[in-house]
Amino acid sequence: MKVFILAGEPSGDKLGGALMAGLRQLRSDVVFQGIGGPLMTAEGLQSRFDMSELSVMGLAEILPKYRALMARINQTAAAVVDMTPDVLITIDSPDFSLRVARKVKERSSVRCVHYVAPTVWAWRSGRAEKMSRYVDQVLALLPFEPPYMEAAGMRCDFVGHPVVAEPVATHAQGQAFRETHQIGDAPLLLVLPGSRQSEVTRLGPVFQQVVERLTQARPDMRVVIPAAAPVVGTIRRLVQNWSVPPVVLNPLDVDTADPLADKRAAFRAADVAVAASGTVSLELAASGTPMVIAYDMNWISRQIIGRMVKVDTVTLVNLVSDTRAVPEFIGANCRPGPIAAEVLKVLEDPSAQLAAMATTMELLGQGGTPPGLRAAEAVLNGVAQ
Repeated sequence: MKVFILAGEPSGDKLGGALMAGLRQLRSDVVFQGIGGPLMTAEGLQSRFDMSELSVMGLAEILPKYRALMARINQTAAAVVDMTPDVLITIDSPDFSLRVARKVKERSSVRCVHYVAPTVWAWRSGRAEKMSRYVDQVLALLPFEPPYMEAAGMRCDFVGHPVVAEPVATHAQGQAFRETHQIGDAPLLLVLPGSRQSEVTRLGPVFQQVVERLTQARPDMRVVIPAAAPVVGTIRRLVQNWSVPPVVLNPLDVDTADPLADKRAAFRAADVAVAASGTVSLELAASGTPMVIAYDMNWISRQIIGRMVKVDTVTLVNLVSDTRAVPEFIGANCRPGPIAAEVLKVLEDPSAQLAAMATTMELLGQGGTPPGLRAAEAVLNGVAQ
């Protein structure tokens, strides 16, 4: 069986590696070509070029590299057509991968599978219909996504979210984290301002004021910031003038084979979190850590996105569990006073959130077949049709 598979960023590489492992488990004769990172390489892929060439975001970043990206798109599409694989699997990175799929379909009848459904349930619903012209099957991470893809004429399989396959710290590891950082039984607040420079610089001052209010109300409260590697320096500069110095976890400082072990232990040890919007809500849910979500953007983005969004919540725990148990403060509502007040409420009674988080993890596939293997099964079933 011949598979051409491509990913354009680290999250896609992780999905691709798990999917490739699943395909190898189910088909001993599978042969891979394509583009990927270290996790896909470990599963037998020789990447045609460095995946980092595709990791660009935003108009300002893309324009200088436009010619080079278009050349890579054309080169990749030609390689797919030359290989005549049983299936082309594109993973996320729609600006690159879907352009490749379209060019492949223009020149061949190769079956195209796209892994990670676009968020048409939230905004730009027309993307599904456009995709259906050159994508045969979609692998969805969220259980409510298949009907949106199927309505546009594509097969769509819910295969589970990768968060359910990620390791979670034990209670003992959480307690050890508290002992290491001399937290004891004090209430522990996680602050998670995002992984991009723009997010951290915009949310940092708001989160600082949230922490000031919380530590005034609860003087015994301790604060930990598990920083993403790209923004460690920015976070350390921002917290220099905080009245309650937080513990900043830097994965680059950890001299172990598992640089994220401290972060997972902090998640398990925490009583509550204030977090930027995103998949971090699912990581917190996996650890059973109650949360308040807060996010803001520049004024122009607020106006544009505010007119396009079709859902009343952006928090994945709320969407998957079909509740509104996780409080969120988005855009103009991202203000320190209300955020801090809600954190204190959640700290006092997290029961509704704990129930919603448990439901979320169950619906995402926790305890079932690993997502990578489910994705592999769906791909093979589609090829056999």
